[in-house]
Amino acid sequence: MLRAKDSIFSIPVYHPPLAGRDGLRLDFNENTIGCSPRVLDRLRQISSEDLARYPEKVFAERKMAEFLGVTDSELLLTNGTDEAIHLLCQTYLEPGDQALIVVPTYSMYRIYMMAAGANVTSVPMGTDFSFPFDSLRGAVTERTRLIAMANPNNPTGTLASIDQLLVMARYAPRAAVLIDEAYFEFSGKSVLGERRGYANVFVARTFSKAYGLAGLRAGALIGDSDQMATVRRVSSPYNVNGVALACLPVALEDREFLQNYVSDILESRTRLQEALEATGVPYWPSEANFVLMRVGRAANEARLFIERMRARGILVRDRSADYGCEGCVRITLGPKKHTDKLLDALHATLEELKMAEGIPAR
Repeated sequence: MLRAKDSIFSIPVYHPPLAGRDGLRLDFNENTIGCSPRVLDRLRQISSEDLARYPEKVFAERKMAEFLGVTDSELLLTNGTDEAIHLLCQTYLEPGDQALIVVPTYSMYRIYMMAAGANVTSVPMGTDFSFPFDSLRGAVTERTRLIAMANPNNPTGTLASIDQLLVMARYAPRAAVLIDEAYFEFSGKSVLGERRGYANVFVARTFSKAYGLAGLRAGALIGDSDQMATVRRVSSPYNVNGVALACLPVALEDREFLQNYVSDILESRTRLQEALEATGVPYWPSEANFVLMRVGRAANEARLFIERMRARGILVRDRSADYGCEGCVRITLGPKKHTDKLLDALHATLEELKMAEGIPAR
């Protein structure tokens, strides 16, 4: 009887709550207004012949490299950031190797690491979800081959300094060090300009968040030219679909759209954090397009809050299962009109459940 290898059955299953998402979707860190109108115009120009051809990445990769200020040989377009993570795991991890993550963080790091047969060590974040620099450095061993860090982190929205990230890369020269900058546009802080000279540093970017292209699954992995040549050995030549490749250059060109959207999100982030401050609901100051808040002491209180918000047409994400996040929910930010609706629902729900004031932050 056919059976998968035993290690597969120990991998946690990721269950994205995609079904029944009726309402204002503030649960998945998506762009809440959609992509640039120029992208839609480009989509309308795609012909049946275009769809019949195998996708060619050269033009889009060159445009992306120019946009990010790197060489063609340093960049690989990927099927979202997920594929970038997967490729690094397949390239650098052998069964029995150690991989390091900081928790709480994005669930797929662990899943792809375990699928490659690695032993995953979770390093808890510090007080107030600060970056655990000393603990992470202390967890490095001679078997450490991959370290993955989201910056800003998801679901906390907290940020490590560029110096901390580069010191980690120097401290673990035999490990691939992934800096996942999925939320870079909302923090403005990147290791990209400082990574040269660090052959083991990789930077991942996504176009699912600020650019509103989550449905096209487009991302980028940047690293040392020689290391990227090795990563390409495990990548499909057709890993990014033709529709995404046609739309990416157009999305990059519409800088006004991106700037306006990011500006709206930063304003909304301030409004939400000020509202939480005023009502006494604990939260963690965020550098991303979402805010993590604690609405209770246990998962059932978070679920009740989520149900009441859904009843008011607002979807938010339960993060109670993450390390240190008992009773927490994560709320994605949208532009002003969405934030108006969010704050109305938030105040009504907090009043209904009497959750304001006195909830411990951790």
